[in-house]
Amino acid sequence: MRILIGLLIFLLTFAFAETSSAHTGEGKDEQQKEEPRDLEALRRAAAAEAEKEEGSEDAAEDKVFKSGGLGLQKLNPEISVTGDMLGDYRSGENEAIAWNTRFRGLGIHMEAYLDPYSRFKAAVPVSTEGAELGEAYFTRYGLIGNTNLTLGKFRQQFGIVNRWHKHGLDWFDFPLALRSIFGPGGLNQIGLSFEASGATGRVTHGLIVEVTDGMNPLMFGGNSKNRPSILGHYNAYQDLSPSTYLEVGLTGLVGWNDAWTIYGDMPSVDVTVTDTRTAAVYGADLNLLWEPTGRMRYRNIQWRSEVYFADKDIQRPDGGGTDKLNPWGLYSLVQAKVSRTVEIGARYDYFRPDSKDYASSDEYTLAPLAVTAADPNRHLAGAWLTWWQSPFVKFRGGYTYETTEMEDSDVHSVTFQMVFAAGPHKHERY
Repeated sequence: MRILIGLLIFLLTFAFAETSSAHTGEGKDEQQKEEPRDLEALRRAAAAEAEKEEGSEDAAEDKVFKSGGLGLQKLNPEISVTGDMLGDYRSGENEAIAWNTRFRGLGIHMEAYLDPYSRFKAAVPVSTEGAELGEAYFTRYGLIGNTNLTLGKFRQQFGIVNRWHKHGLDWFDFPLALRSIFGPGGLNQIGLSFEASGATGRVTHGLIVEVTDGMNPLMFGGNSKNRPSILGHYNAYQDLSPSTYLEVGLTGLVGWNDAWTIYGDMPSVDVTVTDTRTAAVYGADLNLLWEPTGRMRYRNIQWRSEVYFADKDIQRPDGGGTDKLNPWGLYSLVQAKVSRTVEIGARYDYFRPDSKDYASSDEYTLAPLAVTAADPNRHLAGAWLTWWQSPFVKFRGGYTYETTEMEDSDVHSVTFQMVFAAGPHKHERY
């Protein structure tokens, strides 16, 4: 544009010069006086047009670089969906159903960083029976030094695997002792959690303190005043070599129950006794992992074990006064990665409920914490193979043998599982 304006000025100047050379005398003198004024006017007009062009170009560039409309999608939370399907065949004298196929759960997982200091996470499991709130919590990082604060509903840090979701387990389900003491879904309550970490020498330490509502039906089913339960978990981590690390942990949980039903000979004479009694669970865990440096995607061996011991004070439901229930159990697992996509493993579970002659009647039962059998040991052993089709899809098949000394019956089962994940989080365990 500027070139065209310059060319126009040149042509006009040349035209005026030709005209002035064609005239003589007085007319020539008058044109020589008017010519500078006309040229100056043209120059000013050309400069004004050039300024307008520059202004319009700058305005267009500002509009392109100042617009942030395309970045608004970053405000949306990340959403992932997991699916967990199981099919099994069970063989045993007391098994009413031999074949069973079920869609155990469709998990909707949401996550968002609210600002540089905090994050929100939620998990909503959906099954054929309906949907429920699994977890929904807010975490503030770096509250004081290396301390993090979590508020909301969350799976608690009792040992290792209680924190995980079922689709992220190494095995088909939670350990037998964990399910028997806390219920099929494990320990999941509402409250707050403080987490701190530090190091001394080569050892890294972690401490978690959680204060939550006493909602667990097996351990705090008589908590009518909703006294909070308190959990403390300590773990220590150390690299034994460039390829091997060891992690150990201790956990303690304490809560209270205050309402007890004493059953009479007839329902009309049942009474409720108010007496505050403590309920505690203690645990210890160990995790040893070997992953060769440079080959960790193809080879590893892991050994994990946990022990659970419950100490629950009760009022006997038959009116016999106070007593204690002390069920306990453990599991031990060995798993190895034999290729980038194949894992094999084996696990042994043991659980011993307490033995009480009053543990069951027509009106009540204290199972699974206590039973009437004199020797109520339960054993479970199994092995499995997991094939990862991709980071988003895995298939698992396994065999389980379960026996109990309470009944003269052994159960054999073969189980197949398929888990998929759609979204950015893949198979996050929690």
